[in-house]
Amino acid sequence: MTQGTVAIFGLGAMGGGMAGALLRAGLVTHGFDVNADAVARFRAAGGADGTLEEVAKSLDAVVVVVVNAAQTEDVLFGSNGIADKLAAGTAVVACATVAPEFARDMAARCAALGLEYLDAPVSGGTIRAAQGTLSILASGSEAAFARARPALAAMSEKVFELGDQVGAGSSMKAVNQMLVGIHIAAMAEAMTFGMTQGVAPDQFMDVISQCAGTSWALESRGPHVRDGDYTPLSAVDIWPKDLGIVMDIARSAKFGAPITAAALQQWMAASGSGLGREDDAAVAKVYARNAGLTLPGDA
Repeated sequence: MTQGTVAIFGLGAMGGGMAGALLRAGLVTHGFDVNADAVARFRAAGGADGTLEEVAKSLDAVVVVVVNAAQTEDVLFGSNGIADKLAAGTAVVACATVAPEFARDMAARCAALGLEYLDAPVSGGTIRAAQGTLSILASGSEAAFARARPALAAMSEKVFELGDQVGAGSSMKAVNQMLVGIHIAAMAEAMTFGMTQGVAPDQFMDVISQCAGTSWALESRGPHVRDGDYTPLSAVDIWPKDLGIVMDIARSAKFGAPITAAALQQWMAASGSGLGREDDAAVAKVYARNAGLTLPGDA
């Protein structure tokens, strides 16, 4: 692996795993987070010391792994923003799910400071983040890719280079999130429908996972419902945000997305029912409640 110096901003469930992958690849990696305990854990695991002011000019790339557009903008251009502290030519790798227009705005503001912006949302969840096997859906200039490639290689199994137009990565992520958000909700609907017909969740998983009705979402999230384990690997609250972004993009394109809209309502119901911090398989609880069903693990 080519050596490099990287800073990652956001050391939560996703960012913490990605930071560990950067360290294992041999990159000098600085980690920053509003949570001091997360920073302390990262440094104990081998993260490099130094304040942002001390290290900013030495960085080849910064990786921004926060929740949404507002947090991305705050990291870059807020009251303690990093953009004006970085050396010209530094790659800014922005990984949150955002609207393509927002990505283009951030890229223009970074370009005004001589920075190379890479629109680089990720797919794969916390387990693959920790393994360094994410898929990264990236678009930006060749200079941005060149500067960021050591970090991208460390964090991913596959980097999809989607051209030099910022926004293409976020467009592809929107397509992906549309499908995954629908598929998880569809899994929950099908499994609980099966329960009304005497099909137990364990039998559902045994059979449907080997039939044409299967999907990545079913095989990944179905076992959580079957086992009554909603330890959050990917939380319910991600989906009102991400499918909300998808619907905003669809409206701007004058594109009707009725299936996405129906799925979004189920995610809103799950979040509004207090399930927001549970694993996203907990959307099944909305269906179970409405049908008077008792899911595995429930009293």
